[in-house]
Amino acid sequence: MTVDPNAATQNFPNPDHRRPSAARYLVPALVAAAVAVALGAYGKVHDPAGTAFNLAGFSSTSAVKSWLGTAAFAFALVQIVSAFMVYGKLGGPSWAPALHRWSGRIAFLLAVPVAVHCLYALGYQTYSTRVMWRSLLGCFFFGAFSAKMLLLRTERLPGWLLPVVGGLAFAVLTLLWLTSALWFFRTVGVTT
Repeated sequence: MTVDPNAATQNFPNPDHRRPSAARYLVPALVAAAVAVALGAYGKVHDPAGTAFNLAGFSSTSAVKSWLGTAAFAFALVQIVSAFMVYGKLGGPSWAPALHRWSGRIAFLLAVPVAVHCLYALGYQTYSTRVMWRSLLGCFFFGAFSAKMLLLRTERLPGWLLPVVGGLAFAVLTLLWLTSALWFFRTVGVTT
């Protein structure tokens, strides 16, 4: 007698119909919290160095940080538009998913030097309301980004979860840009 390994059995539930484990949502949330807290804790205990990097052609590290943050924000805007295309809310070309992935990668790569500079050169500061929010939001952004990256590889997610987490990361990045790069451009001027 041969046994079909794919045949349904009466004694065991079909694994495709099981309720998703809470760990599938809990692990990304815990990792996000750990990333945010670790960045904040490092920024708070680290003795700020004053500067982390400078690029030729820029007048200051604040100008570099503002321009890199602005470029990251611009690519994040492309992320939002391409996400609407991917989810069918806007008509989009067949290359919209690739545009979404690559604009996200570029935005992240542009945001990392800004975060490194903020952590290493400035630390977690609370001397003004704007700076305190910028410090909190910076930590929260990288936590939300970590959660989004972990959720991307999770199967059988509710259809709303990934857009909500991605939208949250975008909203936080927008607030970061408003409290840092836009503030710099309005206070110091649009300089390089």
